[in-house]
Parts: sequence; structure tokens; C-alpha cells
Amino acid sequence: MDQSQHQQHGGTMQQQQPRSYQVVKAATAATAGGSMLVLSGLILAATVIMLTIATPLLVIFSPVLVPALITVGLLITGFLASGGFGIAAITVLSWIYR
Repeated sequence: MDQSQHQQHGGTMQQQQPRSYQVVKAATAATAGGSMLVLSGLILAATVIMLTIATPLLVIFSPVLVPALITVGLLITGFLASGGFGIAAITVLSWIYR
């Protein structure tokens, strides 16, 4: 069965990619993968170094940071609740007015 008859029967013929294209594709994938692996290692090393530096500071400032975080959390919760109840009140009032 030649190509024209094969296409008439709804089949598709898969073409082979040239060998040079496969080599270029593999080289590109290896280069990209290797660079990302090196970048990931550098980021991990920087994270460990920064955590080592930051841990004593967090321990020293924790008596200040914990209450500050609790206060900020309560403020954000209060503002969000206030806005939510305000929107609910406006919605109910507009529903009653109609």
C-alpha cells in the first residue's frame, strides 16, 4: 500500500526525525536540565546559609516578633470581618429596599 492509498484509508504515516535533530534535541535537554540542577543546588546552599544566619536573630527577637505577629493577625482579621459584615449589611439593605 503506497502513501496515497494509506492516507485515503485514514491512516497516518509517522516520519522519522533526522539523527542530527535528535542529537540537538538531546543536547539541548541535557544542557537545560544540567543548568537547572546546578541552579537548584545553589539555591539550596543559599537557603541553608541564610537559615543559619537568620536563626539566632529569630531567637533573639522572638519576644518581640510573636506578639507583633499576633497583633497584625488580629488587625487583619478585624478589618476583613468588618468589611465582610459591611458588605452583608449593604446587601441586606438593598434587598429590603427592592
